[in-house]
Amino acid sequence: MNQNAKDETAPAATPVVAANLPAPVGPYSPGMGFERLIFVSGQGATDPATGRLAGPDIEAQTEQCLRNVQAILEAGGSSLKQVLRCGVFLTDMAEFQRMNAVYSRMFDGHRPARTTVQVAALPHEGLKVEIDAVAIAPQKNVGM
Repeated sequence: MNQNAKDETAPAATPVVAANLPAPVGPYSPGMGFERLIFVSGQGATDPATGRLAGPDIEAQTEQCLRNVQAILEAGGSSLKQVLRCGVFLTDMAEFQRMNAVYSRMFDGHRPARTTVQVAALPHEGLKVEIDAVAIAPQKNVGM
């Protein structure tokens, strides 16, 4: 079989885009759906209503990151309650407890697997946190 030929029987990945979020800053999709999984690219704290950072503090930024993740999940037929795993990228690990308090409130008792790391910088001046996620959609390809 030609390795370059498309397998028409293989499931296809589908971009997931929330209409009310800013366009990505690079050549990637905000989210990708594959069967019942939704992979959400790292979301910064840009408030879609203003196009600016939600605020200078880690609390406001964490909440906005998760609201942006939530918007993409909802566009793909899922929600924060369906998240299986998150990656949290902080520019200052000293802000972990403050980020964690907002994260806990936003997930409202749901406890997905998570990795949290400190990074040297994020792709927007003043951005303190970025969050990505993998979730399951209750029904295959809803909203994609």
